[in-house]
Amino acid sequence: MRKTLTAAAVVTAVLAGSAACGTVENLSAGQKLDQAFEELGKERSLSFELDLDTDAASLKALDADAEPGEEMPDEIAEWLTEARFSFSVQSKKPLEDSGEKDFTGMAMKISGADGAALLEYRLVGDDIYVRLDAEALGRMSGSPMPPADELPDSAGAFKKVLSGEWIKMSAKDMEGAREQVLGEGGPDEPSAEPTLDAGTQKKLVKALRGVIAQEVDFKTSGGSDGTEHIKATAPFRTLMTELFGELGPLAKELPPGAEMPTAKDFKDAPNEKVTADFTLKNGELTEVSVDLAKLAEKAKVKKFALVLRVGKGEKATAPANATEVNIDELMEGFFGGFAANELGEEEFVEGTEG
Repeated sequence: MRKTLTAAAVVTAVLAGSAACGTVENLSAGQKLDQAFEELGKERSLSFELDLDTDAASLKALDADAEPGEEMPDEIAEWLTEARFSFSVQSKKPLEDSGEKDFTGMAMKISGADGAALLEYRLVGDDIYVRLDAEALGRMSGSPMPPADELPDSAGAFKKVLSGEWIKMSAKDMEGAREQVLGEGGPDEPSAEPTLDAGTQKKLVKALRGVIAQEVDFKTSGGSDGTEHIKATAPFRTLMTELFGELGPLAKELPPGAEMPTAKDFKDAPNEKVTADFTLKNGELTEVSVDLAKLAEKAKVKKFALVLRVGKGEKATAPANATEVNIDELMEGFFGGFAANELGEEEFVEGTEG
């Protein structure tokens, strides 16, 4: 299951990247996709919704090689078939020109078939808002959370989290906590992450263009209502092997930590053809569906596709009645209330004292 999902992510990115790299024969399709992606970059707000087009039996079949005790629970398999992962973003500038300081709002939501949020996150201005359904998360994971009213007063703000209420935190404080945990942000350390220079980017695009021209086939079909489908198809192992073979010489020019896989990493990968179906409505990209069932190898999979829907992003708004907390207060509430409640006061104190 994990290998299949990893392959799904890689092949989706590569086939999506084929948009600007069509062969002469596929130039019209490639240009249409290229233009559609360029238009997305000009937007100041966008929304994305990701889900799996599959069934529980297929997911269980994909997980058949899991170690004993690590098998996917039936409840999670059922939930994944109906889950929706939604994300929206707003910026003061076109998204293609936006830096971190230009974003004015973001929202993320993980929900089930009934639309109820399992986890929800919003960034509005300089504040972060979060809420979760702790009971549902505990039920799905097999590790039930204690009811908020059973926790001691020392749990503080963490009781709000378990109650499913909105909490509000400073984005700056959150970033500071993250840097502290990861050991980043020292006075002598650069704050910016390493990026590709323009020359290396051009070399990467040229290498990608060459492989795509040889390995990817495009087909176009249209409808009378302005809807058009462009399908990009390629054999998975051949595409990955050729692609990273071409990119190999550029490894020294990449930022630190950006290690590339080699042909050996794909020798056992399936070489079935995988297709990405791009849906355009009046020239605008509205959906991408990648059929990954053939990557399941020996597993008996009825259907398995990754579907991404694209739309206009709605403005993220601050929820009413959110309780403002700070990171230290939240962590103190967790360790002083939840952890102590689960382990027992004496056992918890002994553990914290080493």
